[in-house]
Amino acid sequence: MKTKYIDKRFWRRLQKKEYKELRIEDDIFDGIIGLVTMKKVKSPLQVEVVGRPITVAEVGYQWLQLLPKDKHYSITAMYNKAGKPVQYYIDINESNILEMGEARTNDMFLDILVLPTGEYELVDETDIKRALSKGDITQAQFDAAYETANELMQCISSDFVSFAEKVEYCRQKIAPII
Repeated sequence: MKTKYIDKRFWRRLQKKEYKELRIEDDIFDGIIGLVTMKKVKSPLQVEVVGRPITVAEVGYQWLQLLPKDKHYSITAMYNKAGKPVQYYIDINESNILEMGEARTNDMFLDILVLPTGEYELVDETDIKRALSKGDITQAQFDAAYETANELMQCISSDFVSFAEKVEYCRQKIAPII
């Protein structure tokens, strides 16, 4: 497993940022959200999602990180300079640590990439299989990661609108549009 801080403190591509964090406890979301605004990047980052090239990191982009309490996943919603979502990146985690200023996850290597259209793909299966074969995770952790991923993909397939609305709700809590 690897530890990932939601403020992106160890991400070398990100050279200057603004960051704010908020704890929410209500009927819609219970957890910590963090918002990274990219002020300077070493170079833009483009990735392929569902066969399409997508820019996900560039000056002016924002990453909204959602760490729900007692769940085994976290969501990073990535927004372009115009504030439009370009991708939702779901990490499958062993745990989310909800400590203000130190919010982080214990990442299980398996991820789901989701486009704003609701199209998605499961990625990094090679990484989780390698972690299992090296003994970095147990068979039970491996199975739990796939179970969580399958549940999330089912939710996205059946009701992507609710998924996107929950993310937008959190975004409005931390960065209301005036």
